[in-house]
Amino acid sequence: MWWAEDLASFNRDEKDNWKWTMMIMQPPEASGQLVQSAIASVQDKKGLPGLKGIRFERFKEGRCAQTMHIGPFSAEGPTIQRVHDFISSRSALRGKHHEVYLSDIRKAAADKWKTIIRQPME
Repeated sequence: MWWAEDLASFNRDEKDNWKWTMMIMQPPEASGQLVQSAIASVQDKKGLPGLKGIRFERFKEGRCAQTMHIGPFSAEGPTIQRVHDFISSRSALRGKHHEVYLSDIRKAAADKWKTIIRQPME
């Protein structure tokens, strides 16, 4: 998820103003207790400072507009603007911008990267 205090910063490519959260879906059998136990185990063995930023939570997004962007991340601006324009013509932006990366960027050429651009809406 990506967001900024001013959502228009996405269209102006002001990446210094962007904030983010990386999410990894967990299977149903992964409980909060199991995740905390795993984090504690890794902390004991490795002492990694970034572990304190990991959290386990449920996420329900609600109504969204989305589209597929094909190409490098640096060229997403116009695609994001089209999604925002679509939403603005029907309701209002809400919540945090999402990107779902479908390509392995280590293997695919940048002009073929596939990214789902998703924005929650009222």
